[in-house]
Amino acid sequence: MREPLTALIQTILQIVPLTEADRTLIGTLFQPWLLKKGDYFVQQEQVCPFVGFIQTGLLRYFVNQDGDEKIYSFGLENDFVCDYESFLSQRPCRRAIQAIEDTSLVIISPANLQRLFTELAHGERFGRIVTEQIYVQTMGQLVSLYTDSAESRYQAFLEHYPTLSTRITQYHIASYVGVKPQSLSRIRARWAGKHYTRLSSPE
Repeated sequence: MREPLTALIQTILQIVPLTEADRTLIGTLFQPWLLKKGDYFVQQEQVCPFVGFIQTGLLRYFVNQDGDEKIYSFGLENDFVCDYESFLSQRPCRRAIQAIEDTSLVIISPANLQRLFTELAHGERFGRIVTEQIYVQTMGQLVSLYTDSAESRYQAFLEHYPTLSTRITQYHIASYVGVKPQSLSRIRARWAGKHYTRLSSPE
């Protein structure tokens, strides 16, 4: 097993147990892939060719509406990454996934993913659990993008990505929240004021 797969193995172990044969199989099915900052994991209107696992780096998921980019999620270290709607159907993506930082991944093709599910001791269970988690997360993120208020989305950003604000631009945060950067500044000022008030209030 290649050393770069250690984080992937540990992540899978959080879901299902692995035998030594399982670990060897994983080492043969995943391949390394490097993305430079600005490179695309997959572009809109392309078919998503892989499932990836992020070892280092950062990706953004976004939709493009008439030139207006709306970020609805980020992919960080130890996250799986894919446009599963496109990957499973082999139809063109309706969204894009792009590297915000230089990103190191390991990737698996559709054929090898099916081998993973069928040949791992608990492969079918692993595939079902991961698919369910990703579906629930993705649907929640997309619904939030169109239904939640800007302040609610900013609060969700802080809760879900507590260390991310130092790694991305204000444009990225504003795009995720769904506002212009100047509006984000006002939301952050109000949020900081509320947070300060709670911290300074007497018990």
